[in-house]
Amino acid sequence: MMFRLIAALRRGKTFSALRRAALVAPAVLIGLFSADAALAEARTAVVPKRIIYPGEEIDAGQLEVVEVTNPNIVKGFAEDISAVNGMVTKRTLLPGRVILTSALREPFAVSRGTTVQLVFDNGSMVLRASGTPLQDAAVGDLIKVRNKDSGVIVSGTVMGDGTVHVVAK
Repeated sequence: MMFRLIAALRRGKTFSALRRAALVAPAVLIGLFSADAALAEARTAVVPKRIIYPGEEIDAGQLEVVEVTNPNIVKGFAEDISAVNGMVTKRTLLPGRVILTSALREPFAVSRGTTVQLVFDNGSMVLRASGTPLQDAAVGDLIKVRNKDSGVIVSGTVMGDGTVHVVAK
C-alpha cells in the first residue's frame, strides 16, 4: 500500500485522492453535527401507567413522561401531560404505549336526555327556554335540542356554562 502511494506521488496522481478526501470530510462533519442536533432535541411522550378504558377521564396520576427512542415513531402523539390531563379517551390506552391525540376528546358539557337552558339572543331581545339535547356534546359543538314546551327541534352551539345558544334559521 505504501509503495503505491509513493508511486502515485511521483506520478502526480494524488490530486484525485485529495479531492475525494476534501469531499468526504464535510459530509462526515455534517453527519456528526446532525447526530448531535438529534440528541439535543430529545423528544418525550406521555404514556399511561395502567390500562385506561374508553370513556374514562384521564388524570395526571395515571400518566408518566418517557423519552422517545424510536426515530420512526408515528407523529401525533401527546408530548406533555398538561395536553392530556382532563381529556376523555375514545379507545383503550395501554401501559407503556404512546397516547395519540386522535384517541382523545374534550369532556361533554351537555349529555343527551338532560335538561339544558336554550338561549336565543337577537340584540335587544333575549329568549330563554328549557330543552333536551338529542346528543352528547362538548363546548363549541353544534347540536340539535328539543324545546320542552313546544316540542320543536332547534340547532344551537354548546357554551362553556352548559347553555345552548340557538341559531336563527
